[in-house]
Amino acid sequence: MRSQRSIVTGLLAGVLASLLFAGAVSALEVGQKAPDFTLNGTDGKPLGLSDLTAKGPIVLYTFIAAFTGT
Repeated sequence: MRSQRSIVTGLLAGVLASLLFAGAVSALEVGQKAPDFTLNGTDGKPLGLSDLTAKGPIVLYTFIAAFTGT
């Protein structure tokens, strides 16, 4: 469970970073699929978003301010 959470967190960070550094990129609309991308998993092996979604839907869940002291 924890390794899946780490993988999903890493994948989300990768998507956000690629969107930030890609230049003029339009935001996804609600309901649009995220573009496929591949990053190294915690075991060092490549893992793509399509690998995760092939097993079924995934949910990205985050507490942005959970540990900020606010």
